[in-house]
Amino acid sequence: MAGKFVVKIAKDGQHYFNLKAGNGQIILTSEMYTTKAACENGIASVKENSPNDDRYERKENAGGKPCFNLKAGNGQVIGTSQAYADESGRENGIDSVKENAPGAEVVEETD
Repeated sequence: MAGKFVVKIAKDGQHYFNLKAGNGQIILTSEMYTTKAACENGIASVKENSPNDDRYERKENAGGKPCFNLKAGNGQVIGTSQAYADESGRENGIDSVKENAPGAEVVEETD
C-alpha cells in the first residue's frame, strides 16, 4: 500500500498535513498553514524536496531523541518527524519519506 498525505483542519481553522506510510504510520507532519492553498503548496514542496538527502536536517528533540526536519531549498522547514528511539530508526524514517512522498496521493480527513 502506498503512502498518502492526509490534510486536516486544526481546531483553530488552520490547515496541516501528515504524510503516512503504507502501514498508516505518520512519518512526517507539516507546519500549520492559514489556507488550504498554502497547505497544498507545502505538500508539493515535500514531494519535490523529499528525494534530496541534503534537505534533511538530522537533529535531536528537546528530550534528546533523534528526529529530523525536511527543509525546502530556501531552508524553510516543511515537515517534522516523530521522535525515534535511536539514530537507525531516524534513518529508516527518512528513507520512508523518500520512498513514500513523491508519489503519495492527497486525501482530506475531517474529525
